[in-house]
Amino acid sequence: MSRPGNKIIQAKLVLLGDMGTGKTSLVLRFVKGQFFHNQEPTIGAAFFTQILSLSEATVKLDIWDTAGQERYHSLAPMYYRGAAAAIVVYDLSNVDTFVRAKKWVRELQRHGSQKLVMALVANKSDLEQTREVGYEEGEQFAQENGMFYMETSALTAENINELFYEIAKRLAKVLPLKPTGVNLNDVQDRRRKLFCCST
Repeated sequence: MSRPGNKIIQAKLVLLGDMGTGKTSLVLRFVKGQFFHNQEPTIGAAFFTQILSLSEATVKLDIWDTAGQERYHSLAPMYYRGAAAAIVVYDLSNVDTFVRAKKWVRELQRHGSQKLVMALVANKSDLEQTREVGYEEGEQFAQENGMFYMETSALTAENINELFYEIAKRLAKVLPLKPTGVNLNDVQDRRRKLFCCST
């Protein structure tokens, strides 16, 4: 948990990407250390929380895992609105999911926060033999769009923790830190404001 005197950040993180890219598997591997071969598709969105202790801050991630099916697309803005970070996921063995990931990135650029921390994730690195999207291609698109790029595998757990810790580190740099504990002066001031003008 948080260290004494450490700063705490609470941040909303959203996962976007096509159905079947492994978004839920990524989150379950990170939060619970689990992997299911027959993961049910997400309906609407699923919510998880995880706390990461960094040297510079304790970061509490509120993670929204959105459904990839087209029929849920119209709900996505509800989940990425107010997000501090976004992970756009594609399946490196399926080029169509990469094309779709690019569309998600453009949508976030248009409607997301200006300070949004974004990661482009090529999942299923265990399927190297059927790869359809090259490392350089993913890396280049990420660089051109101010994102960082990572290849992961929920199956083998490759780069899963690294991905979320990298996001937490970047959030610690861009989000305001609030000290732990209660500032009694603030409480007194707030009480004065509440009672000074009540009729």
